[in-house]
Amino acid sequence: MKALKRTPNVRVSPRAHQLLLELAEEEQQSMQAVLDVALERYRRERFLRAANADFEALTKDKKAWKEELRERQVWERTVADGLDKE
Repeated sequence: MKALKRTPNVRVSPRAHQLLLELAEEEQQSMQAVLDVALERYRRERFLRAANADFEALTKDKKAWKEELRERQVWERTVADGLDKE
């Protein structure tokens, strides 16, 4: 006998439920599909905000930024090494 997958339940506010319902109808998708897309987009936005903050901090650290630029120069040389040609 196959085991049934359990779907977790999550409480949302009435406003969030109404928005999900409206978006699902507009997109002709299930509320779960709309929520999945929204959460993935939110996760990616958080990642990019954190990456941008880290990059900004790196540029403000003169010693670390100089090392970053040096490392980029090393990597730039590998572009012209001819290994990508067959």
